[in-house]
Amino acid sequence: MNNEIYELIILGAGPAGTAAGVYASRKKIKTLLITEGFGGQATAASQIENIIGHPLRQGPDLALAFERHLKAVGMEMVIDRISGLKQNNKVFEISTPNNGSFQTQNILIALGSQHKTLGIATEEKFKGRGVNYCSTCDAPLYKDKIVAVVGGGNSGFDAVIDLLPYASKIYLLELLDHLNGDPFIAERIRSNPKVETILNAKTLEVTGETMVEGLAYQDLKTQEKKDLTVQGIFVEIGMKPNVELFKDWVKLSPLGEIVVEPLSGRTSADGIWAAGDITNLPYKQINIAMGDGIRALLDIYGKLRK
Repeated sequence: MNNEIYELIILGAGPAGTAAGVYASRKKIKTLLITEGFGGQATAASQIENIIGHPLRQGPDLALAFERHLKAVGMEMVIDRISGLKQNNKVFEISTPNNGSFQTQNILIALGSQHKTLGIATEEKFKGRGVNYCSTCDAPLYKDKIVAVVGGGNSGFDAVIDLLPYASKIYLLELLDHLNGDPFIAERIRSNPKVETILNAKTLEVTGETMVEGLAYQDLKTQEKKDLTVQGIFVEIGMKPNVELFKDWVKLSPLGEIVVEPLSGRTSADGIWAAGDITNLPYKQINIAMGDGIRALLDIYGKLRK
């Protein structure tokens, strides 16, 4: 175990963790950042058009930019996953599988969340090549194209609404025999001539050569396999916050997100903050996650320098 005690350990280097790391360095907080990689969910986006000041960024390029910025400000980093957490006399000890343990007075959790996936073999192959998980980010890429949205809950509805100004046709696929999102929005979607709702649809396969060209599904009523010609697929079946290690430490929302005080990012546990998509705050966006990370960091700075 490293006997050095940091003032802060930041967990994660997505938008929230990276922004917090840059500010921590500028504020001269003795900080360690532990992450498995850089960029968070942004790495899955082929093109990102809503980062302020950057009309167009590619997800992998943004991840590299995050890494470069953290290195430029001299952030001390460990590339590893988190395997354990304990506390003794108000000092937290965070364990990693390959780099040992590290001690800190405070923790900022910025591990984000992950999209629930379809769990089909071809999904991974086409991530960033027509399979999308962020309609706010990627809807403008599908102007005059045919797309499918998988998921008939509110997340799926939001994706359809984001796509309506761009796509020429939208298939909305739902596994159940009914749409389970807000009834008012469901009716609005059903009445739009661009949208075709397909119920009892189990997605089987994403097809194509180098880019998405189609989607195969099974009609659960007839057991018949059917094919759709589409250029894009938006998977909207929910999110899973990366909270497994912390579920017994902090209060969670009914959706499994870390509950934070919105003006500070403080959790229910003294000495633990959270920021970004892992929290219960609304609007899961890169710009917002960056702001959340900075706000939490400044609150930590205020506590440390009292």
